[in-house]
Amino acid sequence: MKAVLNDTVIAEAPQEDLIRIEGNWYFPPASVKSEYLVESDTPYTCPWKGECQYFSVKSDSGLLQDRAWSYPTPYPSSFDRVGKDYSNYVAFWKDVRVVD
Repeated sequence: MKAVLNDTVIAEAPQEDLIRIEGNWYFPPASVKSEYLVESDTPYTCPWKGECQYFSVKSDSGLLQDRAWSYPTPYPSSFDRVGKDYSNYVAFWKDVRVVD
């Protein structure tokens, strides 16, 4: 699967390597092209996953604010709910399409 912004592939990995959480595909850290991500200061803590790290995504027209996120150190109790350790996996929102 691929995470695509316009015609640029930001992340790519086989579907079996991704994790689906609450309707979002999370890509393994090594599959994400980090040169397209810029850490954001936007704070958020999920009640069951823990502290979130947002990223803005670089595009031809500038930065798309908070269009990607990750959980660097999720609550260990969330691993049972998700089924595996998803630390630093990256998910994408709006503008970034996840396709086969």
